[in-house]
This record gives sequence, structure tokens and C-alpha cells, in this order.
Amino acid sequence: MELLKIVIVSLGSIVALFVLTKLMGDREMSELSMFDYINSITIGSIAAEMATSLEGDYLKPLTAMIVYAVISFLISYSTCKSIKLRRFFEGHTLLLYQKGQLYEKNLMRAKIDINEFQSMCRASGYFDLEEIHTAILETNGKLSIIPAVMHRPVTPSDLNLNPQQNDILANIIIDGKILKDNLKASGKDEKWLERQLSAQGAKDIKEIILANYDMSSDKLNIYIKLHQKTSGDLFA
Repeated sequence: MELLKIVIVSLGSIVALFVLTKLMGDREMSELSMFDYINSITIGSIAAEMATSLEGDYLKPLTAMIVYAVISFLISYSTCKSIKLRRFFEGHTLLLYQKGQLYEKNLMRAKIDINEFQSMCRASGYFDLEEIHTAILETNGKLSIIPAVMHRPVTPSDLNLNPQQNDILANIIIDGKILKDNLKASGKDEKWLERQLSAQGAKDIKEIILANYDMSSDKLNIYIKLHQKTSGDLFA
């Protein structure tokens, strides 16, 4: 009986945690501020305690979860409206490297040693600091890099080219099912889709794992399910 109670309360805590998390916002973990991160851990801990509590007093932990979620929402709302509050809760960006100069005090302030800084640069694709003009530590802990002009990728404007702008790809079929709203939003109908599938030899729609529509080229890209396993590991 106690196990059944734990299962039921666990499901309830998961629902409550999901709803509160959605209300707090849809940001990735790497984009959470320090306050948001600590707050999320606290709410998760309360939810776990609520799920495993056998005393039957579920109102108190649920109330605590709601209070933490409301405070987090109010702070997020306030930081959107006030630059001062945003800087207080989220911190400032830090200049770590520029024009061949490492800013030691900023590295110490960010609690980053030189080896960790080099590792972050390598993760961004830069193995030589001479290829970097500026490196800035963002408030979410990520490193933003401006490459040195002689090491930045060539752009079409450098070559005086005017390429066509790519548009979004709209998913029309996923796992053998037509996404009618996406098809309509793309300005197409099912008759057009049938003609496209027939022209590309796709006889059974259930065998299509993905089909997306390229608006810029007016082309339907179709990917058929492959019912076989690959042998070997190319990256072993």
C-alpha cells in the first residue's frame, strides 16, 4: 500500500514539477543564471522529498515548490524590465583575452585557470590563441570568441558574391504521418504532396521517416526508413 502511495505521489510531484518548470520559462540548462540553477535544484529536491514522504502531509512541500517557482518567475520578470536587477542576478560579461593579452584578474574573478581557458577555446575550435582576437565569458558560462581577421572564415561578401538566402525547412511528414498544419502553413495541400511523393517514387507514406519542404527552392526532401542495421563502427 505504501509503495502504491509513493507511485501516485511521485506522479503528482512530476506533474507539479513539469507545470512549475514550464511557468518559470523554457531556457536550456546552460542558459540558466546561478539563481535559476540553485532554485531548480531546490525545487527538484522538494519534489523528491514530496514523492518519498510517507507521512501524508503533501501540502507543505507542494506549497514550498510553488513559492520557489513564483519567486523565480518574479525575479525573471524583473530582470527583463530592469538592467540593474539583471546585472545583480545574472552578473556581468568578462573580457578574458584580447589582442594577445590574457586578463589574469578577470580569469581569477571567473574562477578559470589558464588550462581551463585553453580547453574552452579548443572546444570552440581554436587551438592557437594567436587565432583569437577577443574572448569574452558570457553570463551563462559560455565563451564567445571573435577570431583574428586573418583566421576568420571567408564570407560571400569577401568574394563579392550574392548567394540566395536560405529559408526555413518545414516538416511535412514525420514517422509516416502528415503534419497538416505545417503543410497548410507552407502554402501547399495534400494533392500537391501526393504529386511530389509520386514523382520521387515514394509509394507508401508509412515508410517515410521524414519529409521536409524547402521554401527557398520549392523542393520536398524525402527520407525513407532503412530497415537494416549497419555493420561495423566507423568511429571506433
